[in-house]
Amino acid sequence: MAKKPNKKPEVETTGHQWDGIEEYNNPLPRWWLWTFYACIVWGLWYVIAYPAWPMIEGATAGYKGWSTRANVAVELAEAEAANAEINAKLASAELEAISQTPELQAYATSAGAAVFKTWCAQCHGSGAAGAKGYPNLLDNDWLWGGTIDDIHTTIAHGIRNEVDDDARFSQMPAFGEILETPQIDQVANYVMSLSGTPQDASLVADGQTVFMENCAACHGEQAQGDIFQGAPNLADAIWLYGGDFATIKETVTNSRYGVMPPWNTRLSEAEVRAVAVYVHQLGGGE
Repeated sequence: MAKKPNKKPEVETTGHQWDGIEEYNNPLPRWWLWTFYACIVWGLWYVIAYPAWPMIEGATAGYKGWSTRANVAVELAEAEAANAEINAKLASAELEAISQTPELQAYATSAGAAVFKTWCAQCHGSGAAGAKGYPNLLDNDWLWGGTIDDIHTTIAHGIRNEVDDDARFSQMPAFGEILETPQIDQVANYVMSLSGTPQDASLVADGQTVFMENCAACHGEQAQGDIFQGAPNLADAIWLYGGDFATIKETVTNSRYGVMPPWNTRLSEAEVRAVAVYVHQLGGGE
């Protein structure tokens, strides 16, 4: 006699139904469940062993005491110890003699590039070409001198800051409080004529008179500047804020007052010297 076919037991449903489609109540595979439970156990262990729960100050440390900051600090200390000898040589060497010592020159250039990209590139640009209000360090136009010693002093003490007593300091008066508007227009046109085309050539002659009476004391009679006063050269077509009429008029009227912090409180002497060497060798140093 033929055997009756085994009837497959129907799977229990959840009771949910959408458009006539029922949802089966199939149990999850055991391997999936055990994996899920293992993940829960592992997660509980992780939050106990490692920093996890945020607190008012910091986070739970975990019984393993692991810390990314501590690991980085150890690595930095190891690097500092490895470079201690050559850093000591760099810090004690005469600045002019560094370029004559191949080992020091190579190390200072490499280390200085790293320091520059970390601390200086935000203002002067990654390639040191500067930006509006931030000097280009690749040319020969230096407000305070471009020798290695001058650059070192500028980096170490900064410019016009109120933190370092040895900071480079100069202050251009706001001539909007001293001169009349027509006189400012005249001197702006005269300054433009020194390296290009003035907006109104008819004002240049009168502008020269205004310049000689008010500006030549700092910028010189030839308007070529004075590095000892931090007065820029106005005759070379290199402009820190721009050389168009509106910008020059704004500079004369309200003056400029850029500030650079002193780096001798944040960087070691070896790092200050390294970045000075790096900047000097870029091509613009005197």
